[in-house]
Amino acid sequence: MLIRWDELGSSGADVADGRIVTVSGYLVAVPGQKRAVRFLLTQEPGCCPGCAPRDPRGTIEIEAHAPVPLCVGAVRLSGVWHVRGAAEGHARYRLADARPVDPPGWAGITRRRALTAGPLMCLAAPVAPDGARAAMEATTTVDLHSHAGGIASMVRMRSGSAFGPVSVPMRKGGMAAVCLAVVSDSPTHRLIDGKIRPYRDPDPNELYAYGQLAFGRLHDMARTQGLAIVTDAEGLRAAAAGKPSVIIAAEGADFLEGQPDRVEEAYKRWSLRHLQLTHYRVNEFGDIQTEPPVHGGLTDTGAEVIRRCNRLGIVVDVAHGTFDLVKRAVAVTTKPLVLSHTSLATRPSRFSRLIVPEHGRLVAQTGGVIGVWPPVSVFPTMDALAAGMARMVDAVGVDHVGLGSDMLGLVGPSTFPDYDRLPALAEALLGAGFSAIDTGKILGGNYVRVFEACMA
Repeated sequence: MLIRWDELGSSGADVADGRIVTVSGYLVAVPGQKRAVRFLLTQEPGCCPGCAPRDPRGTIEIEAHAPVPLCVGAVRLSGVWHVRGAAEGHARYRLADARPVDPPGWAGITRRRALTAGPLMCLAAPVAPDGARAAMEATTTVDLHSHAGGIASMVRMRSGSAFGPVSVPMRKGGMAAVCLAVVSDSPTHRLIDGKIRPYRDPDPNELYAYGQLAFGRLHDMARTQGLAIVTDAEGLRAAAAGKPSVIIAAEGADFLEGQPDRVEEAYKRWSLRHLQLTHYRVNEFGDIQTEPPVHGGLTDTGAEVIRRCNRLGIVVDVAHGTFDLVKRAVAVTTKPLVLSHTSLATRPSRFSRLIVPEHGRLVAQTGGVIGVWPPVSVFPTMDALAAGMARMVDAVGVDHVGLGSDMLGLVGPSTFPDYDRLPALAEALLGAGFSAIDTGKILGGNYVRVFEACMA
């Protein structure tokens, strides 16, 4: 008997108590484990190690017959189904004596269904590199979100250590421009039990001062590596693989410390052209996906920051913001929004960084673009990343999807660890059935359109 996730919490799942059933999903266990007998199964991959839904109906407790390798990607398990009361801290459903079986749906599956079904269902055939290069050269390739070079590291900030290479892999891979982001709330968060969490409140003026240091370091890297700084639409159109360029960005507007007047200062002094409102602390501008809501979404101060960005010509990024924050941002903005790094889920866990289709469609409604990110825990291969982009395209349209690598910002390993991998992603998109034109849109064309609209 097959148990579907949409049956959990219904009589369809409860009547199977004591029967042999089969269920598909993603494994969640203690970070660092390679094999386990007891673990959780979830409908969607977690956005970081150990991430699981808090709703007891959104997980299945697994007791395996023998230790199971904790692989990345979807699995299918068969075992004895048990239903229990919704006791605090326990999943409602348990699969005992569970054993792995072959993944479902291989026989007779179409390429498009396979690519949109999930990470282990990627059957795309190789595409000639010449085709990938042609698709890239016909557009301006852009990464919507990156910390390449090590600009965002607290350790490197304090020590003044050397930058990692950025311009060389950009030239090699054909990446024209990168939204390179400082992280303005870094002093106040850390990795706790596998998740990035705020652990203290900032001192007065601390994050403003830290932001100035971070922007200065970003400019130093651009200068030493020969990276052009994009300040207007003409500059972005002129960006080419032979002369890699950066768009100065900030992940979290925390350096403003609640003062909208500082937006103009950052625009003039640091050439800020891409501003993400929130990051890993609930700040003066709104609520975040990974912590309990405080403001009910976007604050009035956050709305004023959006208005100022619209007037000046700064792209507004709603990544990390809650669904309620995005809803009000859509009502306030007069320019397209960006959600720079996430992926699609039908039932995200509580405090997940993934989004539901409705969330993405709100951003698309403004004419904006959603960047799909490449954690190995979500997309273990380049074909799987292309499949994730295909799923986002199915939800919001091909004019509203891009790449947000979050390079050197992911908790775990990345499927897209450096820019010399860009041709491989182009090949995967073409192999997924996208045309050369649509591949160009995803690899940067969509962001160029949004950037130009925000500069107008």
